[in-house]
Amino acid sequence: MKITNELKGKQQRAWQRMLSGRKLDILSPSPLDIEIEDIALGLSRVTRWNGQTIGNHAYSVAQHSVIVEEVFNFEYPNLNKRWYLAALLHDAPEYVIGDLITPFKYALNNSYRHVEDNLMKAIHIRFGLPPELPKLIASKIKKIDKAVAWYEAVNVAGYNKKEAMVILKKPVLKYNIEKISPIGPNIIAKKFLKRFSELF
Repeated sequence: MKITNELKGKQQRAWQRMLSGRKLDILSPSPLDIEIEDIALGLSRVTRWNGQTIGNHAYSVAQHSVIVEEVFNFEYPNLNKRWYLAALLHDAPEYVIGDLITPFKYALNNSYRHVEDNLMKAIHIRFGLPPELPKLIASKIKKIDKAVAWYEAVNVAGYNKKEAMVILKKPVLKYNIEKISPIGPNIIAKKFLKRFSELF
């Protein structure tokens, strides 16, 4: 295929227009172009488990994020408030890049990670968090993230407990997650924003 002189050196568009009117450069994101309303809207419409979940509504990343923060708050009640905000925002880059299931991440050989990391740093700066979280806080959030994923597997993703234990270690938590039921996008976006306003 011949490339015309006109197309040579022409850069591909790397920004996305958000409903807020912001134009977010995905490859070089500016904290000034990040709005929490865009994040809440996007995450409320991005599905976990590639949409393969039970219920009348898709199970969203926004709902997952709200649950992770709730459990994190319960398990670690004496932390600085900013770390609960970090837990709520732990999957925030997915409002732009979507939620890639773990097997697909491995197939990509983590090549997407640079884009995700840059987005996360910009989001953290926008909302007063350090670009990179302290390792101890990051590992605590990851622990709760994986714990919630186990409960999602058996509550909404169709796994029985034996199957879930093949892909995820059964967590030991003080917090009791009895049942997870997918919530509609408009409701969970409002819930996400409400919790954000309490923490920010």
